[in-house]
Amino acid sequence: MAEAHQAVAFQFTVTPEGIDLQLSHQALTEIYLSGLRSWKKKLIRLKNGVITGVYPASPSSWLFVVIAILATMYMRSDPSMGLIAKIQEHLPVSQSLSAQCQTVVSAVLFSTLLWFSLIFTMRMCLKQLLSYHRWMFEQRGKMSNTTKVWVALVRIFSGRQPLLYSYQGSLPNQPVPAVKDTVKRYLESVRPLTTPDEFERMASLATQFESSLGNRLQWYLKLKALWASNYVSDWWEEYIYLRGRSPIMVNSNYYGMDFLYVTPTPIQAARAGNTLHAFLMYRRKLNREELKPWFLMSSVPCCSYQFERMFDSCRIPGTITDTVQHWQDSDYVAVYHRGRYFRLRMYSSSRPLSPREIESQLQRILDDPSPPSPGEEKLGALTAGDRIPWAKARKEYFSLGVNKRSLDCIEKAAFFVTLDDDEQGMMGEDPAASLDRYAKSLLHGKCYDRWFDKSFSVVIYKNGKIGLNAEHSWADAPVVAHLWEYVLATDSFQLGYNEEGHCKGEVDASLPRPQRLSWDITPECQEQISQSLAVAQALADDVDFHVFSFRDFGKGMIKKCRISPDAYIQLALQLAYYRDRGMFCLTYEASMTRLFREGRTETVRSCSNESCAFIKALEGGEGVEVCRRLLRQASEKHQNLYKHAMTGAGIDRHLFCLYVVSKYLGVDSPFLKEVLSEPWHLSTSQTPVQQVELFDMVNHPEYVSCGGGFGPVADDGYGVSYTIMGENMMNFHISCKHSCSQTSSHKYGGQIRQALRDMLQLLCPDQREPSRTDQSQTKKDL
Repeated sequence: MAEAHQAVAFQFTVTPEGIDLQLSHQALTEIYLSGLRSWKKKLIRLKNGVITGVYPASPSSWLFVVIAILATMYMRSDPSMGLIAKIQEHLPVSQSLSAQCQTVVSAVLFSTLLWFSLIFTMRMCLKQLLSYHRWMFEQRGKMSNTTKVWVALVRIFSGRQPLLYSYQGSLPNQPVPAVKDTVKRYLESVRPLTTPDEFERMASLATQFESSLGNRLQWYLKLKALWASNYVSDWWEEYIYLRGRSPIMVNSNYYGMDFLYVTPTPIQAARAGNTLHAFLMYRRKLNREELKPWFLMSSVPCCSYQFERMFDSCRIPGTITDTVQHWQDSDYVAVYHRGRYFRLRMYSSSRPLSPREIESQLQRILDDPSPPSPGEEKLGALTAGDRIPWAKARKEYFSLGVNKRSLDCIEKAAFFVTLDDDEQGMMGEDPAASLDRYAKSLLHGKCYDRWFDKSFSVVIYKNGKIGLNAEHSWADAPVVAHLWEYVLATDSFQLGYNEEGHCKGEVDASLPRPQRLSWDITPECQEQISQSLAVAQALADDVDFHVFSFRDFGKGMIKKCRISPDAYIQLALQLAYYRDRGMFCLTYEASMTRLFREGRTETVRSCSNESCAFIKALEGGEGVEVCRRLLRQASEKHQNLYKHAMTGAGIDRHLFCLYVVSKYLGVDSPFLKEVLSEPWHLSTSQTPVQQVELFDMVNHPEYVSCGGGFGPVADDGYGVSYTIMGENMMNFHISCKHSCSQTSSHKYGGQIRQALRDMLQLLCPDQREPSRTDQSQTKKDL
């Protein structure tokens, strides 16, 4: 193929006359430009490394300190109190250097040491300031004088114009809670879920653990906290994600959806052109660290380390544990279409391809009539099945030759792209059902047309809809959501399309065609692919999904009732579950711990004594005032639990790490074993909109994403993801399994709608009734 020849810089042939060397000037030019681009990026990283390394000071402040010291010496004053003279005595310089020059050199050295000392002091002060979390527990709108002083000091010690990673060295380490406090909180969380006899048994196990093994395990954990950046995150990534041997499709990966009501263009290649170019724009900002750090209260920075492995990363299967490999600056993406894999270069002459050029290149792939080679079409099923068979197949069939080269091309790509022949989105006579199909397509597709090991895979549908499937081990959903928000906004509001729906700009006709990847899949490997596909297909077919937008009211109305929107939704989810199953359950809500260095998530045990008391009162027919009071108490309790989780005083990560230490020491703890084996029948997560400034919800309310979701955590439970969009909309993604006769995503969705309305009617009885359409949909689901 022509593109294969263009990729070769030189060829040689041995003839009777000698060696015939043929050079490809075009290839050599591309190699030169690629190297030039690589060196530019290295210089940018070096510059950003210096800026981040001296933050919260700036490199120019060094010059200010040097000038200040020299100026005071010129005024016959010694600010070093004799240290400059000491440095001059031990200065290994030539005798030819004058005394005045030696004094200047010594002063510069002293100024540099003083500058580094000031930076270290400012960092330590900022770290201590950021360890203060009492502000989070104060009543909204009533800031104490202590917190006001604290905010002022944080702003003083924080530098100006921070880069993405500027605060990493100033963030505090995540504290290790006391065993006594964690055990107390745990017992409080399980009291409403256990009988008196069961609770007494757990209390006895907890007391025994606290007084004996707990202190020993805690000592090792504190030792790790002193040594490591975060005492939780590395173990959490390894044991929760990478050591899991079941399929990551459905069980671990999650997805993000396109705009709900708008498709900017119906042309598949055009939508892909803008989308992929927007990803390149984001990666450029990420490499230059031009993305703004995420702040709470506009002053408190959050950790950004999860952004580091966003691009050029892939999960590599292993027999015992997987690993996450990260490469530097891949200049291409891997594309899948109709069973074929392609390598699409995203740069030409050291510049990124324009959206119109990407569209043209992808159209070439769409028009390519070549059939897939034997075993190629469903190769991706290996990443969707069990991990051990995939690890063995990778070692046996993909460690040499053409298969290794093609697999390397996929794994080292910037990201993965699927050009899907299906049409998805909210459409047709039954838009609700179409959203459910859209969610399932993004979650698992056909089980072989995504590369589930890549950090994320972009899906471009035939009708112009797009979506994203992300692997979970390298980062949590808010990080991927930040990327997705930027891509959606850039595609529609910055890049745009021409009148025909194509990308704007011109096309360089000399661009080489996308390169088709070659494979040599043996019959034995094809058999393993079929087995993995069977496992993945059974898992995918068992997923029951329901997605809906709740538009009766949103956070604006909830805030008018003086209640937290997240607490309101969590109580509604528990009320709906109680009505659905007639019982309470252990409820998981993910909260972030990014206030600490390399922090990820913590669990909020949303089902509390207060929430159960409210639901029992409401369902038991208690008076309105009683129910309203209990609802507010439950909301305040939930907010308190959430704040404790965010500030490092959660329950589950601490117990998890103690369990890991016990396994390393080879000791058994009945208490920890039972705690870690408890199933989460209701697993929930909110994905907040982070870059509100990118979207105009007032003038363009149609440009709203439906959010994203994930698969069920327990075989007999629900997975619920929700996104609060603007002031008047909340989107829900509900998953469960068909194989469990006690769960139904549509029925539970109807219960959620009704619970949201009933709670508002309780808080604000004068609110309007929902529309007939909404009522009929609720009755249909119920």
